[in-house]
Amino acid sequence: MDTRTHPITLRIARIRDALKKYNASAVLVPSNDPHLSEYLPERWQTREWASGFTGSMGTLAVSIDQAVLFADSRYWSQAEAELRGSGIALEKIATGASSEHLTWLSKSAGKDGVVLVDGQVLGLAAEKALRAALAAVGASLRTDVDVFAEVWEGRAALPQAPVYEHEAPFATQTRADKLTTVRAAMTQHRCSSHFVSSVDDIAWILNLRGSDVSYNPVFIAHLLIGMDQCTLFIGEGKVDAALSARLLADSVAIAPYASAPARLAAIDASQRVLLDPRRVTFGLRQNIGAHVELVESINPSTLLKSRKNAAESEFVREAMREDGAAMCEFYAWFEKAVTSQTLTELDVADKLSAARARRNGFKDLSFPVIAGFNANGALPHYRATEASHATIAGNGLLLIDSGGQYLGGTTDITRTWAIGEVTPSQRRGYTAVLKGTMALSRTVFPLGTLSPHLDAIARAPLWAEGLDYGHGTGHGVGYFLNVHEGPQSISKAAPEAHHAMQIGMITSIEPGLYRDGQWGVRIENLVLNIPVATPEQDAFGPMLGFETLTLCPIDLTCVERSMLRTDEVDWLNAYHATVREQLSPLVQGEALAWLERYTAAI
Repeated sequence: MDTRTHPITLRIARIRDALKKYNASAVLVPSNDPHLSEYLPERWQTREWASGFTGSMGTLAVSIDQAVLFADSRYWSQAEAELRGSGIALEKIATGASSEHLTWLSKSAGKDGVVLVDGQVLGLAAEKALRAALAAVGASLRTDVDVFAEVWEGRAALPQAPVYEHEAPFATQTRADKLTTVRAAMTQHRCSSHFVSSVDDIAWILNLRGSDVSYNPVFIAHLLIGMDQCTLFIGEGKVDAALSARLLADSVAIAPYASAPARLAAIDASQRVLLDPRRVTFGLRQNIGAHVELVESINPSTLLKSRKNAAESEFVREAMREDGAAMCEFYAWFEKAVTSQTLTELDVADKLSAARARRNGFKDLSFPVIAGFNANGALPHYRATEASHATIAGNGLLLIDSGGQYLGGTTDITRTWAIGEVTPSQRRGYTAVLKGTMALSRTVFPLGTLSPHLDAIARAPLWAEGLDYGHGTGHGVGYFLNVHEGPQSISKAAPEAHHAMQIGMITSIEPGLYRDGQWGVRIENLVLNIPVATPEQDAFGPMLGFETLTLCPIDLTCVERSMLRTDEVDWLNAYHATVREQLSPLVQGEALAWLERYTAAI
C-alpha cells in the first residue's frame, strides 16, 4: 500500500494538524481510559485507532515529523506486521513499565516545547514522571486537550449496555457487608470519603456487573463512598428503576457519569479523601481542591476482592469442572476432525467457544480464544482473524489459550498439543515449560511472600536449558470479574508490599517458550492459595501452597520422558487422576473416552 494513502498515515497527518493548531511539539497516546483499565471500551481505543496496532498494551507518541510505538517483547512480531506501511516506527522495550517514551518525548519537545496528553486518561504516577522528564529539558506538559475529540470522526459514544446484579448464591457477601468492610478500611486511614475509579473494584463492591468492556463483566462508572452513603456516577439509563431502588436501600444514590468531576470539586476541607494513585487519573484528581487532604493508598477493595472466601472458592471449583468438561468435548471433537477435514485456527476458536457456551453458569468468554499453530503460537497475544490465520495441517504444535466467564468464577487455561510428529527441540522445550509449571505449582512458601519472589521458580527449569520467556509467570484472576486482576503478580516486577500472597488468592501459573517464526509452548493452570500445615509452623510461621484449580489433561505425547524426575511423574499422574475423577461424571461418549486416554498414568 502506498504509505501516503495508508489509513493510519492519514490519521497521523490529522493528529499533526492538531499539534500545529495547539503549537505543540508532540502528543502522547497511552493505552488508557478514564478508569486506567487494561481492556478498553471502543471510545477510548485511541492508540489502536491512531496506529493500527491491536495489542492490549503499548504507548504511541507522535511528533511533527515522527511517530513511534513503544511495545514489549510480547507484541514485537505482531506490531511489526500491523505497523507495516503506516510510517510508525516500533521501539522495542524490555517491559510494559519501561520509560523510553519519556526520553523520546523529551528529545522531541526540546527547550520550550509542549507535549499534549489527555489528562483524563493519564495516571497520576505517569503524569509526575512525564512532567519531570520534560522539565529537565525545559519543555512543558499540557493535559487539558484531547486531540482525539477533534481528529477522530465517528468516535464511539459511551457504552449504553444495562447494569445487572450479581446475585446470591454466587454473590456470597451482600453489598451492605462489603461497604461496611471498605468503610472499616477507610477508618483505619482516618478518611471520611473514598473515591474509586477502577471498574472492577466498583463492580465488586456493589455486587453489580455489566458488559461495557468486551469479555470483562464490568461497566463504566465512578464511585464516591462516604461513611453513610455512596454516589455511583454512571451513564443515564444503565440502571433501571428497580435496581436503582435496591441500591438506594443500601444508601447508594445514582448520579450522571459526567457529574463526577463537579462532585469532586465540591468536596470541602473537612473531608479526608482516600484514593489509589495507580487507579485514578490525573484529570480526575485535578478536580479535588488543594484544601482537601488526600491519602494515597491502594484501594481496600483491590485487596479484599483478591482473597476469595471459602464459598467463592467452591463456586470457582464448580466453574472449573464445567470448563474442563467443555474442553473435553472440544478436544474429543478436534482429535477426530483434524485427521478427517481441513481445520483452521478460526475453527478451533469457534468450536471451543461453542462448547463453553453449553455449560451451566456460562456467561461469556473471558478473552478472545488464542489458537496459534506453529509460528503463530510464538506470538503470546496472537489472535486469528478472517484476514490472517493458519490452517492446521502437517506437523507441529498448536497452542490454545482460552477462558470463560461463569457466574461462579473466571477461567483461564493454556494447553499446547502435538499435531502429527514433533521434533526433539520441541519436545525438550515443551518439557522444560511443563517442568516450570510443575515446579511452581508444588511450591510451599511463607504466608505474605511477595509474589514476584516466586517468579524464578517457574523459570529455573528453562534457565537450566538456556531458555527464558518475555512475559510474567502469573497474574491474579477475578471472581466473575476481570481475567487479569491484582494486586499479586508473579513476574519480574519490583516487589511491593501489596504483592504479599494471602489465603484465597487465585493466580495463573503460565511459563512459556517462543521460537520466533517457528512455534510456541505455554502450559497454564490457575491455582488457589491455601494454608499448608508444617511441623515447624510454630517456629517459622504459617505457610501457603497452591491448589491447582484448572481441570484439563496435559498433552504428554510432547514430553521428553528422560527429562522428568520420578516426583514430577508422580505429580502428573496425581493431577490427571484428579482431572479424571472430577470430570468423568460430566462427560460421556467420545468426550469421556478422550478424557480417559489423556489422563492415563505414565
